[in-house]
This record gives sequence, structure tokens and C-alpha cells, in this order.
Amino acid sequence: MAYGAKKIFPVDRKPRVAIGVSIPFNQPGVFGQTYVTKDAVKTNLINYFLTNKNERYLNPNLGGNLRAFIFEQITTGNTDFLKEDIQTQISNFFPSVIVSSLNILQNPDNNSIIVELYYNVADTGINDNLQLEFQ
Repeated sequence: MAYGAKKIFPVDRKPRVAIGVSIPFNQPGVFGQTYVTKDAVKTNLINYFLTNKNERYLNPNLGGNLRAFIFEQITTGNTDFLKEDIQTQISNFFPSVIVSSLNILQNPDNNSIIVELYYNVADTGINDNLQLEFQ
């Protein structure tokens, strides 16, 4: 039995087969597409965090609800709560995503936050990061 073998998803072996929809939606006529797992996971995370709770019909618990946080007072206690909440949401909705580092940078003067997420996808060797700004 080989140890430390990297799993390759079967869809990544077919370079012309799309596995997801890319963001932003600015392609003429059709949506942009993702062709590898790394891009699909990143797009799914972005889409999740840009979605508010109760925004998806028949799935009211889906969404990071980060835009609603902007209307709260930005303090260290609130950002600590937000950090714990994001880690819980990722473990619930994306069980294969392992958070290596999560930073919440705050700018109270502009009432904005920046979420920096560094993550790995289990058993794939995929390492990536994500940075979202909410104001």
C-alpha cells in the first residue's frame, strides 16, 4: 500500500469537461466554467460567503451571512466571534476543506472587514487562499 499518495479527482483528468461555474458572471451569453477541482472549491467558497442566510429558497441555512456582519459594531470581540463562526460553517458545509489560517482584518473607519482564508483540501495536495472584502 502506498503511503502519502495524492488523490486526483476523476474530473480533473478530462481537461475539456467543466465541473463548475466560475465567478464573476461576466461571460457573454453563458456562464464561465471551472475545469479543475482547485478552481471549483475556491468558487464554491466565494459563492458561499457572498450568500446571506435566508437568501436561498428551500435552503435558508446556507450562506456565510458576512454582509450582515457589516452592520454590527466592529470590535475585537465581534471579529473573534466571526472567526469562530466561519470555521464552524466551513467544517459543516465543506468537510474536505481544512482551514490552515484565518485572519479577519478590520477597518472601523470605513466599516469594512477583510477575510483572509488559507486552506487545504484533504487528500488532494491542493493549497489555496481566498481574500474577501466586505464594506
